[in-house]
Amino acid sequence: MADSAPVGAGEAPRPLPPATDGDLTVRGGVGGMSFQLEELLRGAGQLDDVVQQLLDIEEVARRVQDDLEPFLYDSYDTGCNAINAVAASRKDVARVRQDLVEVSTSVRASHRDYVEAEDKNARPHALRPDQFRGSGAPGILALGRDLTEENYNRLIPDGYEAAELMHSFLESPLLTDYQPRRVSIERMDEAVEDVQPTMAESLRRLERLYARNDGEIEIIQFDQHGSSSWMVLIPGTQPDSPNTNPLGIPGIGEAVAYDSEGVVPAVSQALREAGAESGDQVVAVGHSQGGIHAMNLSQNKAFLNEFDLKYVLTAGAPVGGIIPEPGISSLHLEHIQDWVPGADGRMNPDTKDRVTVTLTDEVRTPDGEDPGLGPGHDQENYAAGAELVAASHDESLAASTAVFASVVGAGGVAKVTRFKLERAPVPSRSSAVQPDSPPTVRDTKADAGTR
Repeated sequence: MADSAPVGAGEAPRPLPPATDGDLTVRGGVGGMSFQLEELLRGAGQLDDVVQQLLDIEEVARRVQDDLEPFLYDSYDTGCNAINAVAASRKDVARVRQDLVEVSTSVRASHRDYVEAEDKNARPHALRPDQFRGSGAPGILALGRDLTEENYNRLIPDGYEAAELMHSFLESPLLTDYQPRRVSIERMDEAVEDVQPTMAESLRRLERLYARNDGEIEIIQFDQHGSSSWMVLIPGTQPDSPNTNPLGIPGIGEAVAYDSEGVVPAVSQALREAGAESGDQVVAVGHSQGGIHAMNLSQNKAFLNEFDLKYVLTAGAPVGGIIPEPGISSLHLEHIQDWVPGADGRMNPDTKDRVTVTLTDEVRTPDGEDPGLGPGHDQENYAAGAELVAASHDESLAASTAVFASVVGAGGVAKVTRFKLERAPVPSRSSAVQPDSPPTVRDTKADAGTR
């Protein structure tokens, strides 16, 4: 019985979107369409090399055919057979070459179409007026706190650039309180703890930091076989805090419009004060606004010149417009009911080192609790999603979480240092403080666990 050809044989290879994994939808990574197409393009380049080799073989066959012609009349039958055999072989080689050219062309066309589609996805079209529930601002608000990122993106007009728009707005002399200012750090306490450095537990630590509502970040030192690696935890927006808290409402503007120019130097200083040395590996974890600050580390050349940032984990953060330097892996947790990740109007790029996970389970705010920005933005929901990520067999997630684990290790006893970030007061016109001035350090020498 002859072997049957596989389904799709003879067609150009096509990348396939990854299947959903329970309540997870995964984009990007080694299983993402972008990387698949990169691999196909690499294969197309190799096909081009083969095509050139086949052209060379065709030329050799043509010369052999020409060389046989003088002997045709010496032995007409065998001469004809030899020439015909060479000509047939040459045609077969040409046919294979043409097939390879068509495959290579199809791959490049697929890549072009995908890039164009991704560009359109990154800049969603605005909703038409008839798609609002009502009209004007009440209609937009009627979409509710459960508005999904996809629909929120569609509310934003073409050409919208969150960072540029917010930067222009905040440059107003009337909004100096929202512009970046020097950020100082104060060591609050230091302790040795048993730390399980999973993604889920890291997000739960963030939630406890957020509840303190005073602009604290956490620096965790892990022992990796005699050398140190570090985790930086940056909580989300703390709205009911003094305006000297850089993680308060004004911090959103600094994160989005000013690339965290006050917070990033403060994080660098906190790492140094905690004991980190130049070249040490670092993982950054952030929720909401904290996720933007964490991702801004990945594009800050001064920070990257000092520390080896290997990984960024964000939850519920609008970071689609932040492009990390090559070699930095990132995982972005988003929830289908969380509109915050879509506030920048951009989809996260689909690359080999960048994975976006959308949680699709339905969540609700428990009765009697403040919904905040909606149940989809809740940190515990994201922590539960991180547990699903850790249990997933998706190849993109497996590769991404392996990078995270390689930096933080298996956990155990670790040194945990908390620093409070504080913005300088609004400067007077005669004594303006430059936003890029280095942060200062005040060491309270507080006992571990005290305030």
